[in-house]
Amino acid sequence: MVDYHASNSQASSGGPAVYMDPREQENDWDRDLLLDPAWEKQQRKTFTAWCNSHLRKAGTQIENIEEDFRDGLKLMLLLEVISGERLPKPERGKMRVHKINNVNKALDYIASKGVKLVSIGAEEIVDGNAKMTLGMIWTIILRFAIQDISVEETSAKEGLLLWCQRKTAPYKNVNVQNFHISWKDGLAFNALIHRHRPELIDYDKLRKDDPLTNLNNAFEVAEKYLDIPKMMDAEDIVGTLRPDEKAIMTYVSCFYHAFSGAQKAETAANRICKVLAVNQENEHLMEDYEKLASDLLEWIRRTIPWLENRAPEKTMAEMQQKLEDFRGYRRVHKPPKVQEKCQLEINFNTLQTKLRLSNRPAFMPSEGRMVSDINGSWHNLEGAEKGYEEWMLNEIRRLERLDHLAEKFRQKATIHESWTDGKEAMLTQKDYETASLSEVKALLRKHEAFESDLAAHQDRVEQIAAIAQELNELDYYDSPSVNARCQKICEQWDALGSLTQSRRESLERTEKQLESIDELYLEYAKRAAPFNNWMEGAMEDLQDMFIVHNIEEIQGLITAHEQFKSTLPEANKEREAIQAIQAEVQKIAQYNGIKLSGGNPYTTITPKSIDDKWHKVEQLVPQRDRALQEELAKQQSNDHLRRKFANQANIVGPWIQTKMEEIGRISIEMNGTLEDQLVNLREYEQSIIEYKPNIDQLEGDHQLIQEALIFDNKYTAYTMEHLRVGWEQLLTTIARTINEIENQILTRDAKGISQEQLHEYRTSFNHFDKDHSGALMAEEFKACLISLGYDVENNKAKRTGQMDMDNYRALLVATGNSLGDAEFARIMGIVDPNNSGAVTFQAFIDFMSRETTDTDTADQVIASFKILAADKNFITAEELRRELPPDQAEYCIARMAPYSGPDAKPGALDYMSFSTALYGESDL
Repeated sequence: MVDYHASNSQASSGGPAVYMDPREQENDWDRDLLLDPAWEKQQRKTFTAWCNSHLRKAGTQIENIEEDFRDGLKLMLLLEVISGERLPKPERGKMRVHKINNVNKALDYIASKGVKLVSIGAEEIVDGNAKMTLGMIWTIILRFAIQDISVEETSAKEGLLLWCQRKTAPYKNVNVQNFHISWKDGLAFNALIHRHRPELIDYDKLRKDDPLTNLNNAFEVAEKYLDIPKMMDAEDIVGTLRPDEKAIMTYVSCFYHAFSGAQKAETAANRICKVLAVNQENEHLMEDYEKLASDLLEWIRRTIPWLENRAPEKTMAEMQQKLEDFRGYRRVHKPPKVQEKCQLEINFNTLQTKLRLSNRPAFMPSEGRMVSDINGSWHNLEGAEKGYEEWMLNEIRRLERLDHLAEKFRQKATIHESWTDGKEAMLTQKDYETASLSEVKALLRKHEAFESDLAAHQDRVEQIAAIAQELNELDYYDSPSVNARCQKICEQWDALGSLTQSRRESLERTEKQLESIDELYLEYAKRAAPFNNWMEGAMEDLQDMFIVHNIEEIQGLITAHEQFKSTLPEANKEREAIQAIQAEVQKIAQYNGIKLSGGNPYTTITPKSIDDKWHKVEQLVPQRDRALQEELAKQQSNDHLRRKFANQANIVGPWIQTKMEEIGRISIEMNGTLEDQLVNLREYEQSIIEYKPNIDQLEGDHQLIQEALIFDNKYTAYTMEHLRVGWEQLLTTIARTINEIENQILTRDAKGISQEQLHEYRTSFNHFDKDHSGALMAEEFKACLISLGYDVENNKAKRTGQMDMDNYRALLVATGNSLGDAEFARIMGIVDPNNSGAVTFQAFIDFMSRETTDTDTADQVIASFKILAADKNFITAEELRRELPPDQAEYCIARMAPYSGPDAKPGALDYMSFSTALYGESDL
């Protein structure tokens, strides 16, 4: 404590003055210069009014500032009122020593508050020294009315001046630069009042050239409405070249304290507005996410049943239209949904980053709308796509096969029905009853020939039945008519068999009575029948439809056809031999004068029919040649399409894989500032997008392949489906990597992380990410924290330099593996809430930024609401509308629950639970 008596003694005896810190000179009384008479008058009035504004609370006042404080009693009372503390009990005696003791008690109390009163002693106050008394009062004013005023860490005087400058800045003709000349025209006083209570003053009517009116107006309003006593006379201020600085500061400090409550309310309101704005923006982003997720899921929900519809069509044209509709879906409808899905994931990551940066709980989408739910639905969609396309292609193959089989069935059935026409009538006639022996024998031989022909047709009937059975198994749409026709043929065939057996038995009974069979006719018939059957089979084969899928198959058919053609000379010899038999018959009959009645009794096959069929075979051979060559050209064209697609696919596939690997390296080996990385990644993304025409060209080639009904490609391992998925993954991966950098920029800017810190975090993270997976295991993460100087034991950072895994493990051994297990478990709960065992880089920088920066908390928001509520535990709608902007006031009112505490009043709202809800229980 300063020895005031010693200080006064030294000053009186001419000894050295007590040293004062230059920073405290604004608290020092001007002891070297005499007071200006005008200033002294202003100070007397101002200081007296200031003292009385406090003494009246104790029911007393002073009239003469140097006389009324001489006994020390009112001085001690003044200190008790302004400090709210009790001073030692004063002495009530009238002697000088009693007065000195009381004043000393007051001076000791002032000194106990850290104030140095150099050269001011009790004797000067008791003796009524005006200069010392005013100096003492000014010191009290500085300590108890001005010292605690600080704006942006300025000193008391500078803080008060800065407050005045900010409050009066919007007003014309006001430029507060000091506490003397700047206040002389009175406009600054009026501006202060109007800024806080605009209803009390009509500022626009004030004139700069009428200072007396301005000053009196401000002083009267302050006294009447703000309970600030009039501490100065307008005439004294106007009549003085330079008003007293201390008087002005004293008076202005009263305005500051009068409006300090409003200042706190404004600060609290600003904080609340900031928090509410963040919350409103986040809610808007959540609503956008929910809507986009719902729309995407609804589209998937509507699309999957369409893709799962396996109702077959009856014709190829209808199935081709289904395939074209599916291509339109792939080409037009799905790509925008791929972009929406990617954008949804980006929006979700950005929202979670903003929530972490604003110290809010993580966003949990409503049930069924998680990113994982959407990915699952998308996976089901792609599975349905794959199954739908495979089903359509198989169905097209089935319909193609069905059309081929149905046409083949009709051809064989028509040939067979043509052959059986009239056979039942022939088998049921009784011609043998009136025939001669030779005629009967001829009929028997003819019947044997017929049986041979019948046996030859057995294979065709079996083929017809087999084709009908296959059409049934393949669910041919016109199976009923096929079955009916097949049934009729089979029943007719059985009837022919029975009739044949019956006629043979009848002929054999009469065979013994008949003779003279023409062996030549018989030989002709025996050789003509199989040859005729062979020609019919050859014509049937030459007209048979074929279906092939590659060059090898068509070349096999061409080879078989060439082999068939090589047998034609031998067949022609057989034809000539058969015709020679008929010629021999004619020769013998002519030679022997035999008159032939009718044709060959053993067969209906005439030489003319054999020649006609032979000529038909000769015509069908070149037609078959042309059909096979046309199909060969078609397969060669298909092979060209395969090679064209394969050549492009074998370039695009590795290109996509290379780009995916490059993105993986870029995400790990990022250099330069985040902005540089973002620019580079966006340029890289643009280069990928510019590759899109190659994908489109491949899609065009693939469509040509599908239109040509090509189902295999031996020249490449890549399918269009694989390339589509790879391309979509490539676009999604680069978009996610860009979004990660954007989120890092958001984190850096919001948390004040420097580029150097972020580079250090990335370098350290990559150092311990040995497998370049983009995530750290628990032990790697712990080593990373230690390498950055994070004290896992004491939860604070200190620079220790980098540390690799080997040194870290050595440290664990040396310390008994006890580096803050509980603290590290807490950290892992923050960075890995799902217990996956891995820490991503985004979670890592979120943690580092949260540990090293300050953010708004629920406690701070509650404290701000408490200020607006005037220290009540609740707040009213009227108070919210008065203190906050309209939209944010209504936002709070709509979400605050009614207050139900013991001090509740009608209309009271619970701001504590509302603030808690903004941040989540975990932050309280």
